[in-house]
Amino acid sequence: MALPSPNLDDRRFQQLVDEAKAHVQRRAPEWTDHNVSDPGVTLIETFAHLVDQLLYRLNRVPEKNHLAFLDLLGIRLFPPSAATAEVDFLLSAPQPDVVLLRAGTEVATPRSDTEEAVVFTTTADLPIVPSSLERLVTAAVDGEQTDRTNDLRAGADVPCFQASPAPGDAVLLGLPLAVPRCIVAVRLDSRVEGVGVDPRQPPLVWEAWDGARWAECEVGEDTTGGLNRPGEVVVHVPAGHTQSVVGGFRAGWLRCVVTTPQPGQPFYSESPTIREAEVFTVGGTATAEHAETVRDVPLGTSEGVPGQVFTVPATPVLLDGGPPVVQVSSPDGWQDWTVVEHFGASGVADRHVVVDATRGEFAFPPAVRESDGTLRLYGEVPARGERVRVLSYRTGGGAAGNVARGSVSVLRSSVPYVASVVNREAAGGGVDGETVANAKLRAPNVLRVQERAVTAADHEQIARGAAPSVARVRCLPADGGNGGAVRVLVVPHAVADEGDRLRFEQLVPSEQVLTSIATALDERRLVGTRVLVEPPAYQGVTVVARLVAPGAVADRVREDAVAALYAHLNPLRGGADGSGWPFGKPVQYGEVFAVLQRITGVELVDEVRLFPADPITGRRGAAVERVDVAPDALVFSHQHQVVVTGSGGGP
Repeated sequence: MALPSPNLDDRRFQQLVDEAKAHVQRRAPEWTDHNVSDPGVTLIETFAHLVDQLLYRLNRVPEKNHLAFLDLLGIRLFPPSAATAEVDFLLSAPQPDVVLLRAGTEVATPRSDTEEAVVFTTTADLPIVPSSLERLVTAAVDGEQTDRTNDLRAGADVPCFQASPAPGDAVLLGLPLAVPRCIVAVRLDSRVEGVGVDPRQPPLVWEAWDGARWAECEVGEDTTGGLNRPGEVVVHVPAGHTQSVVGGFRAGWLRCVVTTPQPGQPFYSESPTIREAEVFTVGGTATAEHAETVRDVPLGTSEGVPGQVFTVPATPVLLDGGPPVVQVSSPDGWQDWTVVEHFGASGVADRHVVVDATRGEFAFPPAVRESDGTLRLYGEVPARGERVRVLSYRTGGGAAGNVARGSVSVLRSSVPYVASVVNREAAGGGVDGETVANAKLRAPNVLRVQERAVTAADHEQIARGAAPSVARVRCLPADGGNGGAVRVLVVPHAVADEGDRLRFEQLVPSEQVLTSIATALDERRLVGTRVLVEPPAYQGVTVVARLVAPGAVADRVREDAVAALYAHLNPLRGGADGSGWPFGKPVQYGEVFAVLQRITGVELVDEVRLFPADPITGRRGAAVERVDVAPDALVFSHQHQVVVTGSGGGP
């Protein structure tokens, strides 16, 4: 608990007026008109107002001293982080030449009467490489490969797999060049229809060779029903795609491989065939961030004295993508100065600079007078007359960039042959800059941790500082508490597509976030402690309920009930206090019953059934009264079903 801050003077305006009138009665009894219309009372109220303002400022002195103390401790406000999104750039038609999408291309959400557009810029060049089908190779699970290119060109029906397909059989498509981060359409014509599989859920996966392994590709659309009818498969090729040699032919290879079916999933009884095949590039996927890169910004001219501070015009300065590049002119040209956290370890000749990202200030080394009277420089000081500039820095960011999927649909930059843009997944990672109030709460933790990870709370605090964009962090012992290992479970921030309906893939943190946290903890862990940074396990839960409500509001009650279930059983914002479902807390019948009973318009909760579910496969178990959740797991809502019966007996 924080120490209470003293109120140096708690008098207010009316009390000051009353005290002044009391003094008037004692000192000038002949003054008897104390109404507000009297000119003397007007003067009293004027001075009381001025004194009230002075008291307000006086009472802020403890807060000012508190902030000054935090400044001496080196507590700085965290700058905002920029949200990132994977944006698809779709071509108007396949192009014979490479379409180069330059870094800095702007895309945005639509602007409305009430909301400004949220602008994103691409972070790197994206070449959209044209493609075609050069080779068709079939590969059995035993490794035998057969070149079917000539058969395909002759118009024969080429079987994709063995006569009796087995998991691991594959058909390989050779492209003339690698197409990393491109969107490729595979157009197929097939003779066979209905070969045992469910066209909506075929046991197939598309993969691309990245030089070391077959990396799974995301499939945007598949109208072939598992290679069983004419149609197209739209494949999003990952960034690592590269050329390799298969069957003596060098190409950029894609493959469609048969997977092991899930329990109850129909499997191939006969191999599908390909009569015609065509491959062409329809677009590319670029990473875009809710930030703007500012280049070649002059800061001013050095006066040749220690402790100079320069400010950039656009704030805040984003640091999540690396420190800005600071340069100082010299007779030998521009010299780079290194951005450091503080000057404590800087020597006299070190070219160091400290950045206050929130204010956009670049501070050069100070001079400090030591106890023996000598003056010590904590770094080199730019000479008088030397110019200072920031070669490049990023500004922007904030939680406003966490837009839902499909929101980025406006191409602001002119790019030839690009017809449309869209983000397939919600943007994530955007965090607003830290507030002063939060910095006050964080300061005691900083003093306690002292850059060392000892307790579970220490690991969580350091993890949050390393990746402010994550929503939740939990530290638990690994291996049952033996072996000196800890697990740091990371839950990323996610934007639901609709209400609180999260998709499972949104709850998997990126490799960049996991690496940042692992690096920070590795530098601060105790010797002999192993730190595992990973996402938590998720226990799927399906609620099936029957409610009774007046028929006139049945539809609204059904929607409200489903929304309430998704909101309550939510790993990010669920639970009793809305801060996220607690780790390891079971889902019980009574709690779900109470959530449904609170829905406006519900007359009776007739039935509630709970089913444990697998959030990956979607399969659910038998009905239970309580769904247990492991200590390292969170709940995940999976396809809740609510039926509302009208009070008169009809639905």
